[in-house]
Amino acid sequence: MTGLSYREPTPKTIAGVKEDWEIVIGMEVHAQVASAAKLFSGASTAFGAEPNTQVSLVDAAMPGMLPVINRGCVEQAIRTGLGLKAEINLRSVFDRKNYFYPDLPQGYQISQFKHPIVGEGEVLVDMEPGVARRVRIERIHLEQDAGKSIHDMDPALSFVDLNRTGVALMEIVSRPDIRGPEEAAEYVRKLRQILRYLGTCDGNMQEGSLRADVNVSVCRRGAYEKFRETGDFSHLGTRCEIKNMNSMRFIIQAIEYEARRQIAILEDGGTIDQETRLYNPTKGETRSMRSKEEAHDYRYFPDPDLLPLEFGQELVDEIAAGLPELPDEKKARLVASYGITEYDAGVLVAERANADFFEAVAEGRDGKAAANWVINELFGRLNKEGHGIAESPVSAAQLGGILDLIAKGDISGKIAKDLFEIVYNEGGDPAEIVEARGMKQVTDTGAIEAAVDAVIAANPDKVEQAKAKPSLAGWFVGQVMKATGGKANPQAVQKLVKAKLGVE
Repeated sequence: MTGLSYREPTPKTIAGVKEDWEIVIGMEVHAQVASAAKLFSGASTAFGAEPNTQVSLVDAAMPGMLPVINRGCVEQAIRTGLGLKAEINLRSVFDRKNYFYPDLPQGYQISQFKHPIVGEGEVLVDMEPGVARRVRIERIHLEQDAGKSIHDMDPALSFVDLNRTGVALMEIVSRPDIRGPEEAAEYVRKLRQILRYLGTCDGNMQEGSLRADVNVSVCRRGAYEKFRETGDFSHLGTRCEIKNMNSMRFIIQAIEYEARRQIAILEDGGTIDQETRLYNPTKGETRSMRSKEEAHDYRYFPDPDLLPLEFGQELVDEIAAGLPELPDEKKARLVASYGITEYDAGVLVAERANADFFEAVAEGRDGKAAANWVINELFGRLNKEGHGIAESPVSAAQLGGILDLIAKGDISGKIAKDLFEIVYNEGGDPAEIVEARGMKQVTDTGAIEAAVDAVIAANPDKVEQAKAKPSLAGWFVGQVMKATGGKANPQAVQKLVKAKLGVE
């Protein structure tokens, strides 16, 4: 477990409606498997290729072509299941899910239905420090993606790009445990984070590597608790599915709109039709796409071209032994090992590379100081410029060198910020820059005392005011720091100022 203590957040109610309604959300996240080849062929999965240049005979459904399972994709699904603390099924079955679209050459999708490769698991969704929602995973199954229909290249014609056809997807199906729009977005964010740590999906939502179908229903307060007690879905409202969401912001907006739409219908005495809907971000609304199909509408049956997928526990154990430290465990360790806050640890583990950078900086140094500089100074600057840690012009060794100079008293906090700017823009060794540019902090008590005496002598009126009001001693400290170009040791200045003024 994580080693951190959490409590469940309060379910989200919907502001501005007349009755006491609650939102219930379940999600189906389609994650493209990180693999160089497709699920049943050797065709490339590289993004951005010219249309229809990465299509094998299997992908194009040429007569007599038979699918062959990609072992690497199977191992990635197992790895994902283990990362979500889920049950791994040593025997699973591929099915044909029958439906027609122009970008689905076979006229069916090879997927998994009753016997998926991964069973029940869970995701702990952080809402704020100490508050998290535990979302149960119902299943993860492997399936092939369809192609892409293109409707905006010609006013009278549609085109089809089959490059994505056959690309391996993991469909990660949650239970209806999510209780609000922000929780839904955080769930997708947390899932994406785990997948990226595992290396099983790159999580690039702009390129379609991660897409979410959001099932939304509304119910009266208390109905959800009855569902959790009994497992009876009749306690919940009729759900509508919003397809192909690829933005956290749009997920929040779509759920808010859809919940209000359903409530308005119910409060007007109507009923909700189970259907699939699309979200239009320009208009900020969902619209009907088609009536929601049930499983029997797809006429699932085991794919006759593929034997049941079977593997031994030794393969699962081998993959488990190679799992990386995952975000929750890393977060708990950073809090315990470096004495940083849970919030700061959450920021640092958001990306695996960020956490690795922090640990390189913090090694053998004060963890809180390292976190402060990494998060506030470095990440703040990188975010402002739209860069990630991989593009940082400041290395962990350079930032660690700045912290070492502070710890030794060679530079003050103000000088450290000036030094950071130089290293960020020009590079170089921090210690050498301090020596070469005369940036070393003045610690000579005699020199500091002379500066203090000069400021006091020049401001006799302020001296009398400070004696009457000791808090004004800070003004003298500021003047001395200004006079010394910020190089005087601030603690030494403060001590001498108070002693000269006779204040505490």
